[in-house]
Amino acid sequence: MSGDALLSVRSLTKTFGEGEAAATVIHGIDLDLGSGELAALIGPSGSGKSTLLTILGTLLKPSSGTHQMLGVDLTAASEAERTRFRNENIGFVFQFHHLLPDLTALENVMIPAAASAGRETAAMRAGAAELLDAVGLADRRHYRPAAMSGGQRQRVAVARALMNRPALVLADEPTGNLDRQSADQVMALIDTINASTGCCFLISTHDEHISARCRRRVALLDGRLV
Repeated sequence: MSGDALLSVRSLTKTFGEGEAAATVIHGIDLDLGSGELAALIGPSGSGKSTLLTILGTLLKPSSGTHQMLGVDLTAASEAERTRFRNENIGFVFQFHHLLPDLTALENVMIPAAASAGRETAAMRAGAAELLDAVGLADRRHYRPAAMSGGQRQRVAVARALMNRPALVLADEPTGNLDRQSADQVMALIDTINASTGCCFLISTHDEHISARCRRRVALLDGRLV
């Protein structure tokens, strides 16, 4: 891993199935991400973007190759170690916000911290409130998802991803379910957070308008970087 890399993978492959039914979807990828980067992961549907993000987020183990982040060899780590590392260092934003409908915005944002600690605390509530303020939703903290717009729900999802102050946020088509105005607002928010906190963002997107706003583009085609 290069000295200034936050994350580094080498010869990464992922194959599903066995024998004649085996299908390799990630082919020998080498990739470094540095602290503070704002990078787009681009490529057509079926190119392996979501699979790669899932591996980088430690939700899926590669079939071969190495995966290191913050100096930790994640390919050699146990499932419990990977889970703990993920909770402490990686945030996720998806195309669909996946907010829990019976919880308020504030309670949804607290989920990663409460899950790690096994309980909620006053400090967590204060931290979640600060994040909602940062994403422009201070007046929506006690609203449930059904009472918010799609763009507002996705901003809550961004705040939730930041709750544990991760070094890396992986975003899989985070604006794919939004209209242009809402998409631009979410992307402007990500840009601001990236610049102010130094959190690295890797954003999978089909939207050229969104990828053009990133400072680096990583292209994937048929499971290979191009």
